[in-house]
Amino acid sequence: MDVNDCDDEQARTGARSSMWGGRFADGPAAVMERINASIDFDKRLFRQDIAGSKAHCRMLMETGIIPRDDGAAILAGLDQVLQEIVEGRFAFSTALEDIHMNVESRLREIIGPAAGRLHTARSRNDQVATDFKLWTRDAIDGLDARLTALQAALLDQAEAHADAVMPGFTHLQAAQPVTFGHHMLAYVEMFGRDRGRLRDARARLNECPLGAAALAGTGFPIDRAMTADLLGFDRPAANSLDAVSDRDFAVEVLAAASLCAVHLSRLAEELVIWTSAQFRFVALSDRFTTGSSIMPQKRNPDAAELIRAKTGRVIGHLNGLLIVMKGLPLAYSKDMQEDKEPVFETVETLDLCLSAMAGMVADLTVNRDRLAAAAGAGFSTATDIADWLVRELGVPFRDAHHVTGAIVKLAEDKGVGLEDLSLADLQSVEPRITGGLRLDSAGSAAARTSLGGTAPDRVREACTAARQRFLNPEDRT
Repeated sequence: MDVNDCDDEQARTGARSSMWGGRFADGPAAVMERINASIDFDKRLFRQDIAGSKAHCRMLMETGIIPRDDGAAILAGLDQVLQEIVEGRFAFSTALEDIHMNVESRLREIIGPAAGRLHTARSRNDQVATDFKLWTRDAIDGLDARLTALQAALLDQAEAHADAVMPGFTHLQAAQPVTFGHHMLAYVEMFGRDRGRLRDARARLNECPLGAAALAGTGFPIDRAMTADLLGFDRPAANSLDAVSDRDFAVEVLAAASLCAVHLSRLAEELVIWTSAQFRFVALSDRFTTGSSIMPQKRNPDAAELIRAKTGRVIGHLNGLLIVMKGLPLAYSKDMQEDKEPVFETVETLDLCLSAMAGMVADLTVNRDRLAAAAGAGFSTATDIADWLVRELGVPFRDAHHVTGAIVKLAEDKGVGLEDLSLADLQSVEPRITGGLRLDSAGSAAARTSLGGTAPDRVREACTAARQRFLNPEDRT
């Protein structure tokens, strides 16, 4: 071992001994330091860690647990640490393991021994739970804003194309004509539910772990309600064991994110299909497509394909954290250090995907002529025949269904669409049919006037209602 190695080992030993006190005489093995340290990823909690420490310090001052002079020095020192990190002047140390000890160590360098009073009546266990909840709460708010922007883009397209008739599919087979606006509104509802799930998770996580200490609470006369209030929590967590070992909030966010990613993937898949030469329902500009290295005619919907793929990563993170947590006894175990990276990466991934999808939705050009031409394919207005027979002739629906099937067979044998059959053709199957039966796709869509239906007037009403529900500023608070 050369001199530099000796110095590094002494630095590790000194940092570890200072952190843990007199119980450990030697520093960790290099591999132990690598596997144990979390600073490489948890340093992004610095704002939350410092905010939690400042709230804890103010409470300790107000309750008389630490002298006010020391508390004031701690608060000023924490502000300096925050400024150093923001400005990129802070030297993070792997030997100090995590963001908590990095901040505390630098605080001691700035203000001296008074820094040691900050950790009175708390543990890294309740500290990290608090930091992580604060970060997750902020992340939820950011995702909600992204989802709102995506809904706005979808609503813009829905309103612009409320009367653009297109084929509605089941089993990816033409089923009945719908409008493009109606189709866009389906995704507005999906992403609205995603926002609701994230908000539900936010409401449940908004209990403050600070003051639970390591697992059993503390004998100091702390005011947990005060720290909860200072940090914007609704209340202190009720049970100290649960407070430090709960990661339900992280799992809930991953679950909500996974379902949101599934919705994004479904829309992405439709964009991939719709932009293909075989469909040509919509087109994306150069801003959201790529070319081919060998085929100059290609315009590839790579952004949509990548969103579709990244869904697997998000779902994988949910599975991973569930597996980490499934066998842990109360209270805290080091396994729980593995909770943050999946949440961090999921939030980053979902944020990116939501932004990209909002951009694509706003960018897409709708080929109304192509949609209309495809809307009547596959005898998609057949249900209109059955409905007309029930409504106008009083035929039981099952009998009307049978008659309609015979009319479809006739059109198929003739090699024509239903709208091309003559009145005589229709009457050869059911003599009571009159000229009042309309079988064009636009008329079919316009007839679907029930609440939530695809008729253009209903779509316009639904757009107005959705803007009020989802985009009203009061709804974002």
